[in-house]
Amino acid sequence: MRPEERGESGWTIVVPVKTLVAAKTRLAAAAGPHRAALAVAVACDTVSAALACPDVARVVVVTADPVPARALAQLGAHVVPDPDSGLNAALRAGGAEAVRLAPGSPIGALQADLPALRPAELGVALACAADFDQAFVPDAADVGTTFYGVRPGVPFTPRFGGESRAKHLAGGAKEVAPDGIPSVRRDVDTPSDLEEALALGVGRHTAAVVEMLKESSTWRTP
Repeated sequence: MRPEERGESGWTIVVPVKTLVAAKTRLAAAAGPHRAALAVAVACDTVSAALACPDVARVVVVTADPVPARALAQLGAHVVPDPDSGLNAALRAGGAEAVRLAPGSPIGALQADLPALRPAELGVALACAADFDQAFVPDAADVGTTFYGVRPGVPFTPRFGGESRAKHLAGGAKEVAPDGIPSVRRDVDTPSDLEEALALGVGRHTAAVVEMLKESSTWRTP
């Protein structure tokens, strides 16, 4: 079943995507002049995996940049403009659009930097999150957050940024971190993170850019 045919039975996943000038600046040492291409590729693999998850009905991308907007729309994402008031404001805008599109759907916020994301592993995380009014998945470092979700009708109050794991816990969200979901927790901010994602196995868009970097001798390992 295609995502658009799942109606309100599946999750609406909101993915915030930064403008390319601000995206993945800490990967500049590894990617050089191809940093923007790598950022788009990582977002494409994240969104592709989310759309391929049977539990996801639709993906709403929030961005102010036309380049990733076009690429992600071509993959099947529903793209809305970023209000340019910060990450959580962007997520709330996407959440409002999710309610407009499917009022009876659970809503999840997913970071855009999960190039190794596996649809089946995302499905495990979503199934765990569905047991609680609001829940989140911590990142691999147990400091940040890669996913936050709420049941239908529950206020969508993402608290991303900085030590967001503690913020989500303080906000009453249940932490869900079952075994077997490393790809959901492996966000990529640094070259070391990207190496770990590559070890897990990244999607085709990221793999193609990394291969280009290696062929051009741009690639710098940690």
